[in-house]
Amino acid sequence: MSRIDNEKFYTSAIQKYGKTSQGVHWNSVHSQEKRFEVLLSCIQDENFSIVDAGCGFGDLYSYLQRHEVTFTSYTGLDLSPRMVEIAYETTGCKIVECNICTDILPQGDYYICSGAMNILSRFDTYLFIRNCYLASKKGFVFNLLMGDDDSAVYNHFYPNELQNLFDELGAKVLIKKGYLRHDFTVFMKKETS
Repeated sequence: MSRIDNEKFYTSAIQKYGKTSQGVHWNSVHSQEKRFEVLLSCIQDENFSIVDAGCGFGDLYSYLQRHEVTFTSYTGLDLSPRMVEIAYETTGCKIVECNICTDILPQGDYYICSGAMNILSRFDTYLFIRNCYLASKKGFVFNLLMGDDDSAVYNHFYPNELQNLFDELGAKVLIKKGYLRHDFTVFMKKETS
């Protein structure tokens, strides 16, 4: 469950800012695209399928296209019916309305999540991470806000707070920090045989 009403949070941003980075509560296109760059830098692979968990407007898909990243398929997942509609219009790809914490998820080589966990409760953040990792064939790459968890709206973690979950799932973990203030990226890689 979100700390605040998910639908109101995003609907009001869309009404105020439209289909922009601020419409999905990013400060700027620069910060949104910096996060995409760091997320994708973790994947050292070619011709892989992507599931964009919390896809918003499908901005990651547009970024992949502009940067000529080679992938076999893109699927977007989002809880908001309006986001699903816009993401489909943007990408022309399969976009699924679902609750990542409770629904059965489609399989994909890599699950990627940028910002979609920022207003979740801590419990739901763990569920979201677990479900995306388990639905991935090769791994899950995501970012979170870093810091003390003292905001009524935003979800903050320190990377070491997730260590028990990483250990439980048997993930090989890479953590990247320092690219933006108060942000970190985690790559939970599955061991391949």
